[in-house]
Amino acid sequence: MSERTMGRQVLLFSFVLHLTSVLGQVSYSIPEEMPSGSLVGNVAQDLGLDIKRLKSGKARVYIGDSAGYIELNKERGVLLIKDRIDREAICRQTTPCALHFQIILENPMEFYSITVEITDINDNPPAFEKQEVSFKISESAVIGAKFVLDRAIDLDVGKNGLQKYELKPTDNFVLTRNSQGDATEKAEMVLKKPLDREKDDLISLVLTALDGGDPQMSGTIRILITVLDVNDNAPVFTQSTYTATAFENAQEGTVVTSVTASDADSGMNGRIKYSITNSLDQAHALFQINEDSGEIRLIGNIDYENARNYHINIRASDDGGLTDSCKVIVEVVDMNDNKPTINVMSKSNMISEHSEPNTVVAMMNVQDPDSNENGRVQCFINDNTPLTIKSTTNNFYSLVTDSDLDRERASEYNITVTCSDEGVPSLSSSVTLTLQISDVNDNAPVFERSSYEAYIVENNTPGLSIFTVKARDADWNQNARVSYILEDSSVNGVPVSSYVSVSADSGVIHAVRSFDYEQIKDFQFRVKAQDGGSPPLSSNVSVKIVIQDQNDNPPQVLYPVLTGGSVVAEMVPRAADVGYLVTKVVAVDVDSGQNAWLSYKLQKATDRALFEVGLQNGEIRTIRQVTDKDAVKQRLTVIVEDNGQPSRSATVIVNVAVADSFPEVLSEFTDFTHDKEYNDNLTFYLVLALAVVSFLFITCLVVIISVKIYRWRQSRILYHSSLPVIPYYPPRYSDTLGTGTLQHVYNYEVCRTTDSRKSDCKFGRAGSQNVLIMDPSSTGTMQRIQSEKSILDEPDSPLEMRRQVLLFFSVVSLTSVLGQVSYSIPEEMEKGSLVCNIAQDLGLDFKRLKSGRARIHSGDSEEYIELNRERGVLLIKERVDRETLCGEATPCALHLQMILENPMELFRITIEITDINDNAPSFESSDKRFEISESVGIGSKFVLEKAIDADIGTNDLQSYSLNPTNNFALKLENQADGSKKVEMVLQKPLDREQQGQISLLLTALDGGQPRMSGTMQITVNVLDANDNAPVFTKSVYKATITENSPRGTSVITVSASDKDGGSNGEVSYAISNSKRRLSNLFQIDRKTGNVILIAEIDYEKSKLFQIDIEAMDNGGLSDSSKIVIDITDVNDNSPQIKILSKSDSILEDSTENTVIAMLSVNDPDSERNGQVKCKINDDIPFKIQNTMSGFYSLVTEVALDREVASQYNITVTCSDEGVPSLSSSVTLTLQISDVNDNAPVFERSSYEAYIVENNTPGLSIFTVKARDADWNQNARVSYILEDSSVNGVPVSSYVSVSADSGVIHAVRSFDYEQIKYFQFRVKAQDGGSPPLSSNVSVKILIQDQNDNPPQVLYPVLTGGSVVAEMVPRAADVGYLVTKVVAVDVDSGQNAWLSYKLQKATDRVLFEVGLQNGEIRTIRQVTDKDAVKQRLTVIVEDNGQPSRSATVIVNVAVADSFPEVLSEFTDFTHDKEYNDNLTFYLVLALAVVSFLFITCLVVIISVKIYRWRQSRVLYHSSLPVIPYYPPRYSDTLGTGTLQHVYNYEVCRTTDSRKSDCKFGRAGSQNVLIMDPSSTGTMQRIQSEKSILDEPGSPLEVGYGVNICLNLGKVNGTHGFM
Repeated sequence: MSERTMGRQVLLFSFVLHLTSVLGQVSYSIPEEMPSGSLVGNVAQDLGLDIKRLKSGKARVYIGDSAGYIELNKERGVLLIKDRIDREAICRQTTPCALHFQIILENPMEFYSITVEITDINDNPPAFEKQEVSFKISESAVIGAKFVLDRAIDLDVGKNGLQKYELKPTDNFVLTRNSQGDATEKAEMVLKKPLDREKDDLISLVLTALDGGDPQMSGTIRILITVLDVNDNAPVFTQSTYTATAFENAQEGTVVTSVTASDADSGMNGRIKYSITNSLDQAHALFQINEDSGEIRLIGNIDYENARNYHINIRASDDGGLTDSCKVIVEVVDMNDNKPTINVMSKSNMISEHSEPNTVVAMMNVQDPDSNENGRVQCFINDNTPLTIKSTTNNFYSLVTDSDLDRERASEYNITVTCSDEGVPSLSSSVTLTLQISDVNDNAPVFERSSYEAYIVENNTPGLSIFTVKARDADWNQNARVSYILEDSSVNGVPVSSYVSVSADSGVIHAVRSFDYEQIKDFQFRVKAQDGGSPPLSSNVSVKIVIQDQNDNPPQVLYPVLTGGSVVAEMVPRAADVGYLVTKVVAVDVDSGQNAWLSYKLQKATDRALFEVGLQNGEIRTIRQVTDKDAVKQRLTVIVEDNGQPSRSATVIVNVAVADSFPEVLSEFTDFTHDKEYNDNLTFYLVLALAVVSFLFITCLVVIISVKIYRWRQSRILYHSSLPVIPYYPPRYSDTLGTGTLQHVYNYEVCRTTDSRKSDCKFGRAGSQNVLIMDPSSTGTMQRIQSEKSILDEPDSPLEMRRQVLLFFSVVSLTSVLGQVSYSIPEEMEKGSLVCNIAQDLGLDFKRLKSGRARIHSGDSEEYIELNRERGVLLIKERVDRETLCGEATPCALHLQMILENPMELFRITIEITDINDNAPSFESSDKRFEISESVGIGSKFVLEKAIDADIGTNDLQSYSLNPTNNFALKLENQADGSKKVEMVLQKPLDREQQGQISLLLTALDGGQPRMSGTMQITVNVLDANDNAPVFTKSVYKATITENSPRGTSVITVSASDKDGGSNGEVSYAISNSKRRLSNLFQIDRKTGNVILIAEIDYEKSKLFQIDIEAMDNGGLSDSSKIVIDITDVNDNSPQIKILSKSDSILEDSTENTVIAMLSVNDPDSERNGQVKCKINDDIPFKIQNTMSGFYSLVTEVALDREVASQYNITVTCSDEGVPSLSSSVTLTLQISDVNDNAPVFERSSYEAYIVENNTPGLSIFTVKARDADWNQNARVSYILEDSSVNGVPVSSYVSVSADSGVIHAVRSFDYEQIKYFQFRVKAQDGGSPPLSSNVSVKILIQDQNDNPPQVLYPVLTGGSVVAEMVPRAADVGYLVTKVVAVDVDSGQNAWLSYKLQKATDRVLFEVGLQNGEIRTIRQVTDKDAVKQRLTVIVEDNGQPSRSATVIVNVAVADSFPEVLSEFTDFTHDKEYNDNLTFYLVLALAVVSFLFITCLVVIISVKIYRWRQSRVLYHSSLPVIPYYPPRYSDTLGTGTLQHVYNYEVCRTTDSRKSDCKFGRAGSQNVLIMDPSSTGTMQRIQSEKSILDEPGSPLEVGYGVNICLNLGKVNGTHGFM
């Protein structure tokens, strides 16, 4: 339970349905901590209520938001303790403490106020916030110093609260108590006896707090006082000099040694910190000392070669500023950590392959900076090279040739020189030199074969690549560049160059002309290969070209021969037997091989059963006995074919006469000169042509359908596979100029997918043909060679030319002249200054320096010296600084080598650098500060920083001086390494009050000329002793703050002062402990004393805060004060609305002033901020009434109607009168319960609907709809078909009505011819109790459908008799022959009949009236008109679709009946006219041919269109859309379409528009008459979306979904 709600339990209100308020109040008093179930009071007896009234009134306890501590026992009428009551948790320090709640009864409503006062018991002892508190007090603290103690907290009140304190023991401190304005006391501890740290450095006290309860309770806190020491002892090292060793390259963090110093003082004065005081040397960068432990660690890389020992100056300082110093000498132990350094002084990059042995290739200098065995080096090179390494002098090596060189065996050598020292483990370095062997032209080109033989097919394209000869040269570069030359020769007296040519660069042999096998079979020539050396070397090879035959000549028939127009005929006697030789066809083929093998076949013959032709010999023989029935004229067509690929052929016609005498033959062959084909029956050829064309057309269709099905299956495979769909690109065609049989080159683009396993791709060469080369190693084996050409950079190209910039040195002999000279120069000489005349000192002339390319080698060192070869002198190249070059090492020298070549000479030069006084003594820092307490004793030492002078000898540091010397004196102490330890000694006591700061100057001087010095400023700050406590400026501070101020708001700033200086005068502020935990609300800045708000404050919780604050210095002395903060109220609380009781629903027939809800409104703000007014929203039949202070009731104001409004959202808004005003609102939802007071009402007063006859039974005709204004069950409408009859039949056998939806269905199929309309009534009834109902009249009109064809009444054919109308030959135009009479039982336009003449013997003689069916003549009858006239008249109605009937009218054009009778004897057979068969055959042939040609044109057009589309897709940036073929599924529909055609159309990103039409299936039309318009017919189509089930094998319904992409046709198929 929150404090806010627990402190406000004086709220009660109730609502009354029939308001009867009985007010009463009783009070009780109980102690806290009573157990659960304890008796509080007999409330029934005290209020005068009996037990029955409590039960019938549903008595209950209302406590609002407070926790339920009290419960009502309705059986006994008493109040009991529900939960344990803690007075301190409910009311804290508030007195008196009481619980306020209400008892509510209903029927009638009554409420009673109950107050239960809670009295305090002594259940809480005094308690301190901490169990222990510590003080640090200097032993110099004065008597009377005060120290504020924490107050104890006792949650009890009155005499049970805190009463007094006790402090024990009281040897050094006494306890004082000071009363404050809020009736509390401040406890302070006062020093009455001086402290002595040496006698007792820790004092323990116990503070006890006691209350006044019975029994008395107490609480304690332990006080620990630490006596702080005064700094009067300096640190002292255990040794003045420490020695240690360290291995070079030791890891960072390695411990070198530890130093130790001790201080007799304790605490901060006895805490020692260590530091390294080296300034200008590298000790501070290589070593680090732990300032607490004195452990020295390595932080850098120490190198024996740079320094063999280090001197480290260590200082020990306590916190009072007293110091001592010592020295640490670290000896460095050498390790083998340096690899030999190889410096290549001179080397040759290239050497000729005919160089002599011992030719010098390179010279090297090898150095190892390690000492002893670690610095001794040996060198060697890798094996298998014709080189060796030799040691010329100490640390110098030469690399020379050891044997003859051959570039063809090895054109380059990578020589690795490895040098190793003798250390353990041994270290080595290596360098790799690349030596190129330059080429000499000593190798001629060599062909890959000793001879070549190649084959080429005749009729080749001029310029064709035949094959390639290849020769290789073992030399390099220009010497290996091979050129091919065709040697002069002739073939059949013609130069070979007119047959072939050879490419000079690649060796490719091309055909210059097109060869003819019939003219030349083979020829030979020689090709020479020549390199580019000087002089050039060459070789040659023999090449044989064999021409291969091609089938390019057709057979030639030698016999029989047709000359002019004469006819040659072979005679066969009629007595010829089987196998009789008629004649022999003789033919030849100029080709060879299988191309010349001829075969003979009989292509055509007058009688194929009479003759045969020998396949191989061409003999024509009889195959049966000749008879007299055989025709005299026999015509044989013989075809002669060769065996080439493709084959070629020739035909010859052989005329054979079957006769025994020549005159007989002559009479039959009179028309043979015209070479006519046999004139067979035209009808037979027409039938044959029709059959052939039909067969071709059907075959084409079958092929197309097969291809479609195959592609569909392929697309399904792609569709169901995990492979991506590969787009199809049609072939691309490019014409060639080839003369072969293939007139096109077919280029296919192959697209590989990500999961392709293998792809065999063959890439053709443009304009190339296959050449066969005979492999001489195998008999008869043909190998196919593909023309290849490796395109290499020309040797003269810029890339190759850049690679020919090679430099090399060739040393024929080595002559080493060793010499050494030494010089001495001072440091800091100007650039260009003369060092020496090296040429004169070494006995060399200037020409030798120039020719030998003399140069100075300094290794890896910086180049300070340069050689002037023109003058033969050494000059200063860069300024030489001895301190930078050598540091403190002596002597300091430069070691150089001078190298000359041709021949190689080496000289050593040593230049010593002497020191000058160019560096003044200097301190690491220009000033130094000491903080020394004024209590420090005389003789205390303070170590000073030593100065550093980079010079050596007499130029180094010599002495120090200190000024002034009033308080301190300078002391110098010699150390083992020759340096001096500098200390400052106190010789006069310090007094902070007299002089708070002392300034000194320390000077360091060297012994150079002129003398140089350096200074350091020393500042001594005298520290104060803590002898003054802080004092507040006020004893009580007052402040005001507005509630709800933001966190961080500054409340007030307090201030206290301390007369001490330094850390003793620094004051810190703190909030003292209190009962209310004010430190959770306010925070004080420890340094500035600014009090800020850190949490939210609420005027309603507390109107005033009293804060105890404390000021304390660093010495433990303190003072205290109080801050009183008043809280200003603001309107920050909105009114709180609580719903005590409410109704969720109410009957619509409820009376006025019925209570809906009762509310309690409370605003915790004060004065006008807490005054509240309430209102509700407008336009609702309710009002709000204020029954009593803070209580409101919501009642009805007028009668309710659920049909007008079934629900109300009532918003109650309560606003206070604060500025600005705050408000709260609550929304109540009230449902109006329905009463069945409305009957269903139909949407129309009557209904009229139309239905087409022949409907399906169960068809939905239309829907009647009635609505009920009531709700739920009262509004649930059911439809009932009232009993009635139609033509004596119950109406239920005609229609039915759905009870739930009102849909009227046809029970039967209606026939317009039987019933035109019928009426019935439908009743709508709601579900109320009792139910209400209404009814409506419904009229159904049957619409006619064209389901009956016309019936012809006249003329009528009965049996086999013929009825004929007579027309006299004298009949004029318009003569009425007869009238066709027909009727249609349908109605309306379905019964409108029209008559047409469908067929007539003579269509220009008769006509039929369109509307009346009268047959009249349209011209004058003549004698030429046939007697028999047959007219076929068709009678059609006007329905959709129309129906018809036909009648045949026989008309006789005659003047007498006997004339008619003779003509109509065969009329009874009713035969059709027997038209000419030839006409129909020609017509059928034309139609089928037209369809076949049209089909071919369409296919070709589609292919061309798709090819163009694929080209567009191929060159466009659009993705290729894969094509998926249509899906087909059978149905069981009974319509004309037996399949559902589903086309999947894939649209591309640039499709502009798509028009899609979707068919509906299984729908019928129903017409409904709209009563609002007279005679208007509205067609309503019953729609049903028929969707294919995804996995169904059967699709019910039929429809076609076709989407045409107007922007672009995608894929490879269209709709066909």
